Amino acid sequence: MVFGTMRYFCPILPTAAAAAALFLGACSRREPATQVHVYEMGQKVEIGHIIYTVFETRWETQLGQSINARIPQNRYFLVRMTAVNSSAADELIPNVTVEDDNGNSYTELSNGEGVPSWMGFLRQVKPAEAAQGNVLFDVPPKHYKMRVTDENGDAAALIDIPLRFDAEIPGLGLPEQKDQKK
Repeated sequence: MVFGTMRYFCPILPTAAAAAALFLGACSRREPATQVHVYEMGQKVEIGHIIYTVFETRWETQLGQSINARIPQNRYFLVRMTAVNSSAADELIPNVTVEDDNGNSYTELSNGEGVPSWMGFLRQVKPAEAAQGNVLFDVPPKHYKMRVTDENGDAAALIDIPLRFDAEIPGLGLPEQKDQKK
């Protein structure tokens, strides 16, 4: 009788083992992390129906002159870029952020007063047209990556922006030397 009982329970054991394996496999399965691609400044970055290109950056200690000058909390960081709408419908170009190497994130400023060629804060673009100009941040001088997204905010990419101050160095030239005769 023991033999007959074993035969009866044997078909259940493989089924139970398979169910346990599926259950344990489902518990350990994780969603793959979406990899955010990093592009270099100057490269075209296509996210959804928007094609971004960052051309240059500039650091400013103030915007405007004299008593009307805007003074930042940290420093003004201007990023000259374009965002082309490659869809067949009008698109709203999302606002961008910059992220430092420590994971701090800063949103662009909504007030473009004093910004040369300001791109604007709300940017509705017709098909095959571009929003272009400067976006503005008030951030400490550091190395940043700009986070850009598609029109829905579903996909993102990063654009590496090196820390450079060369755009704000005035052209002083070399001091003139007088001819000295001995």
